[in-house]
Amino acid sequence: MKAKRRFTSDVVAAIRDGKILGIRAGTQPHRFIGIWAVVVEGRVFVRSWSLKPRSWYRTFLEEPRGTIQVLDKEIPVRAVHTRSERLKNAVSRAYLEKYNTPGSIKYAKDMGRAKSRATTTELVPL
Repeated sequence: MKAKRRFTSDVVAAIRDGKILGIRAGTQPHRFIGIWAVVVEGRVFVRSWSLKPRSWYRTFLEEPRGTIQVLDKEIPVRAVHTRSERLKNAVSRAYLEKYNTPGSIKYAKDMGRAKSRATTTELVPL
């Protein structure tokens, strides 16, 4: 059985402690955008706040490979849709804990609603 790939501890810590994660969905060349990311059980999760037709989330649905920017490095990733309700609940809590400033809390609450919750995606290094 193949072992599941994990990010190094310094990458996980940088994502856990940072507010914005640079991400580029798919393999076509384009700019990185900044999104919110959380760490649960040492694993990296992201959710889409907006489900626009040309979003990073929809790109990952069609092509689950991409790249993140962490610690001045570009790290290739694979996007894995999360089905576990237990993990989705933990990710919702993690968003509320991490993004708790007066300006962020409204959006963090929105990230726990059904529309965004359904987009829960784990990023796994390639």
